[in-house]
Amino acid sequence: MTLINFAKRFSSRRPYSKASASPQLDAQLESDRGRIINSAAVRRLQQKTQVFPLEHNAAVRSRLTHSLEVQQTGRFITRTLFDKLGAEASRYGLAGSERATESLVEMACLMHDIGNPPFGHFGEAAISRWFTEQIDQFPGFIAPSSSAEGQALTQKLKRELCSFEGNAQAIRLISQLQKLNLTYLQSACILKYTRCATDPRPDAQHPLSYLMKKPGYYFSERQFVAEMQETLEMRPGHRFPLTYLMEAADDISYCLADLEDAIDKGILSIRQLAQLLIEQFARLRPLDADEKHFYAPGRRSASSFTDLVHYALERADKESINKDHEFFVWLRVGLTHPLVQHAAQAFIDNIEAVYQGRLNRALLEDDSPCHAIVSTLKKVAIRHVFSVDEVKTLELQGYRILTGLLDHYRPLLRLSRSQFGQLLEGKNQGLLLEGLLVRRLPNKHIKAYYQLYQQSVGDVDVWESYCRCRLLQDMISGMTDQYALDEFKTLSVI
Repeated sequence: MTLINFAKRFSSRRPYSKASASPQLDAQLESDRGRIINSAAVRRLQQKTQVFPLEHNAAVRSRLTHSLEVQQTGRFITRTLFDKLGAEASRYGLAGSERATESLVEMACLMHDIGNPPFGHFGEAAISRWFTEQIDQFPGFIAPSSSAEGQALTQKLKRELCSFEGNAQAIRLISQLQKLNLTYLQSACILKYTRCATDPRPDAQHPLSYLMKKPGYYFSERQFVAEMQETLEMRPGHRFPLTYLMEAADDISYCLADLEDAIDKGILSIRQLAQLLIEQFARLRPLDADEKHFYAPGRRSASSFTDLVHYALERADKESINKDHEFFVWLRVGLTHPLVQHAAQAFIDNIEAVYQGRLNRALLEDDSPCHAIVSTLKKVAIRHVFSVDEVKTLELQGYRILTGLLDHYRPLLRLSRSQFGQLLEGKNQGLLLEGLLVRRLPNKHIKAYYQLYQQSVGDVDVWESYCRCRLLQDMISGMTDQYALDEFKTLSVI
């Protein structure tokens, strides 16, 4: 059995400060909090999509309000975990670490979506598809490399550019684009997936298939991740333990939030939703749908899922002003508490695998009634919220905006390495359109391009094309929904 000692891995080392672990860990994590909360990447979340892009109703969630809710749930799970551990915390090297753990999980929750592009997961798909269709037209990727090694690297870099992933972009943001210089410890808590984007997805039989099902970081950040893994004793392909808590907080929060937004938008009524939830849970747990599995605060005995939903409806019926709000207050109370308890207990029950970062599933992903709750909420949202015409129309609009922006900037990707380099130096060469487009590139992204270009790997033309594509993905993915729309309109008129 592995010796479990979290204290051994709670290092305060940062990328640009090579000091060893400090006894003042709480002070270092407080510094991390300040860097994160004051970062532009977090501020941009206020105008990025949760479910409904370009939404004018401030009550409907943005990525920022969603992340604040995830942050609170992460705090709740962490406190529950330490309550359950009690004196056993010292056995795992966690004695006296409740405050540090709470801060790490909270800030990971706040950051978990900072790499998402405009228009959410549909935005990720739009960027990936555009590069898949266009990349073979870019000069650096047209001519085959002269060596087998060079050809293999070219194919890996193309695979990465055609698989845009918000989680990997988050690692790039904190380490390269914004250089927050967070402790490796804090950064590790958002490394949700552990595969480099240049590597293929493993098959379902792989022992880390779940942890590697999506790209977790880009080739451009491989050195940063390698240093983080060495500092925190993380094996390649494995997670840092606290990432499981961040993931559980997100799973608990977003399912209910998406349904509440749908009610607020008038897509469903609370009675329609209640019936859909009860029916879906019964389909998932037909043999014990009415069994009393769940404990909610303020109730003297265990309840069934149906009881919890009906109780929320009863409380809503007694409310004279805002029945919808009251329904979700009590539904959230009834469901969140058992889910948080289950997540904390799953962490403890699997603590060796969690500590090693090899638990190949989410904490709430098992055959329990609590997992059935999460699945019920997700399935109802997919069938009755995400599939409605309004959401599909918004997704199509987002797709058109992002592909339109990429189309407008495509001439820059079709230039030769020398042509692009001269444009960056202010030498027009008669390329009027391309010269105007270059002037619209943010200086911070140009500087990041130069920095990455200096780390040249393999064929220089292939590497430069990779850096240029990464520049464009950095710029587009960093836009808010509204800014992307405004930029698309501006360039379309031009």
